Formats: sequence, structure tokens, C-alpha cells
Amino acid sequence: MKHTYKALIAITFFWWIALEATAQGHEEFTFPEATFPQEHCLALNIYFEARSSNLADKYAVADVVLNRVRDTRFPTTICEVVKEGLYDSNGHPRRNKCQFSWWCDGKKDHPNNEDRWVEAQTIAWSIIKWDKYRGLTEGATHYHATYVRPAWRKDRGMQLIGRIGAHIFYRWE
Repeated sequence: MKHTYKALIAITFFWWIALEATAQGHEEFTFPEATFPQEHCLALNIYFEARSSNLADKYAVADVVLNRVRDTRFPTTICEVVKEGLYDSNGHPRRNKCQFSWWCDGKKDHPNNEDRWVEAQTIAWSIIKWDKYRGLTEGATHYHATYVRPAWRKDRGMQLIGRIGAHIFYRWE
């Protein structure tokens, strides 16, 4: 019964947001960034890091961001974690110098696939508001795509957690 109630609330919430977006002339469904900035940042990260991967991987990517928020070695908000990196004197992220590559790759950060964007928002909402699949990564604070081999993965103290979808997950011991 508890999950049914939560599902009804989620459906009602997303229906209301979609109606508001339509009333304001928006052609696509989006989180109102001004109203839900943290959820929006997490949804962007899910979308750009894992949109073509499986559902478990998308939740795992979100879980890592939330694990970082709770870890004192990282910033204290979702948006600060997602946007962490080196910035130039004008406040722009330096290319390829960010924690999450999409944030500083020089490309536009606007989701183009509406279905995947709605899915990313739904995942962001459910993991933030209801802890859905929280802990999936067993405390991982790092991950990388399976096709790259970053040097940090061999750092002393990094423990391999495992692979979920297109990513490999790690945590500090």
C-alpha cells in the first residue's frame, strides 16, 4: 500500500508539472529548474552519463552523486558535486577538467531525447525523495565507463565494487 501511495503522488506530481509546462508553451516536459534545482542537476547527470545504459546503471550513477554529497571529501549539494571541476577566470568550466565529463566537454547541456530526459527526471526524483535503490553501489564515490581506463582507478585505497551496465564502480576503503 505504501508504494502505491508513493506512485500515485509521483504520477500526480509529474502530471501537474507537465500541465504547467504545456500552459507556459513548453513543448517538452522538464523539471522546472528554478523550483527543483538539485533534482534537475541530478537528472542532467543521469541523462548525460547513462542515458543509453540500463535502468540499474542510471540509478547507480545517481547513487554515486548522492554518496559524494554525504562524503566530506566532496561538495555538500548535488549541483556542486555534478559541477565540480576546474574553472577559468570567467567562471567557465575548463574543458575536460571536471568530475563528470559531460559538464565540461564543450557541448550544449540540453537533453535532446525527450523520453530519456523524462526517465532521468523520474529516477532523480525517486532516488532523492524516496531513496529508491539507494545503496545500489555499496557506497561507491567513483565510476568510469567500461571503455576507459582512468589512472585514479589504481590509486591506493580505491576498492572495486563491480560493474553495472556501462560503468565500473569504486569506493575508497
